[in-house]
Amino acid sequence: MSSTRTSAAGYAGTLALTGLAPLVWGSTYAITTEFLPPDRPLFTALMRALPAGLLLLAVTRKLPHGQWIWKAGVLGVLNIGAFFPLLFLAAYRLPGGVAGVLGAAAPLIALGVASVALNDKLTTRKVAAGAVGMLGVSLVVLRATAALDTIGLIAGLAGAASMAVGTVMTKRWGRPEGVTPLAMTGWQLTAGGILLLPLALIVEGGPPALDARAIGGYLFLGLIGTALAYSLWFRGLARANATSVAFLGLLSPLSAAVIGWIALGQALSPLQVLGMAIALGGTLLGQTTPRPAPAVIPAAPVEPALARSAA
Repeated sequence: MSSTRTSAAGYAGTLALTGLAPLVWGSTYAITTEFLPPDRPLFTALMRALPAGLLLLAVTRKLPHGQWIWKAGVLGVLNIGAFFPLLFLAAYRLPGGVAGVLGAAAPLIALGVASVALNDKLTTRKVAAGAVGMLGVSLVVLRATAALDTIGLIAGLAGAASMAVGTVMTKRWGRPEGVTPLAMTGWQLTAGGILLLPLALIVEGGPPALDARAIGGYLFLGLIGTALAYSLWFRGLARANATSVAFLGLLSPLSAAVIGWIALGQALSPLQVLGMAIALGGTLLGQTTPRPAPAVIPAAPVEPALARSAA
């Protein structure tokens, strides 16, 4: 019994630590609007990914080999190279509330992908948790005057799908023996950054002029919001249920709303506070506890006479 409680406590601790990642990601909107050059989504995505990835490669001194060359590339595209620009495209073309609601669809998408890729049972409780989470996020971030843009909507849904599929496939493939979450994060950030580099140059041209404020913003996004946060995220995926981790993503828009209230002076209405409570309820409802390890039945002792005859 005590070992079961210890295991449950360790699992809860893993989820709590993993949840720090989306809480940090909630600062992305404030950092982008207050510190970074406007209208440069691809350059911002590139600066989030490639420098952090190269730094982690230099620190861990571990490169992918064999089948992990293409696996790291696929995960890098799903989690970074496709997700980042789609995220920023949706944010630039849609009101933040609409983009946040679309991002909140990721847990529901992850449930469907996990039912196929991981044979996770698709239960009514999990689907209800996803719907409750989306409702809560909608109350927090959606406004009645929100304008809809077709390209933005497609980008927002595609970004949510990319992150959801990447989360599930990261869990399915795991990581090679002896490779740390930091190294895996470095592989994916570098792969995603390499994809973004020519895309940013072709679409947006050369880098903009950067002042000290912008450099500080990019350093925060790269080191804290990307290298550290994604290392925690991938560490959690290695130890916890993929859909449980996916539901933690609902914390990101809630974090963004709280940061906007504290740092940017944005008001929080009673309805938004209610929405936060509902979204947190959906996050908790979507969690699953680890299955207890099967009891080990000791082998029957060998009779001395039989042991001597066998010898």
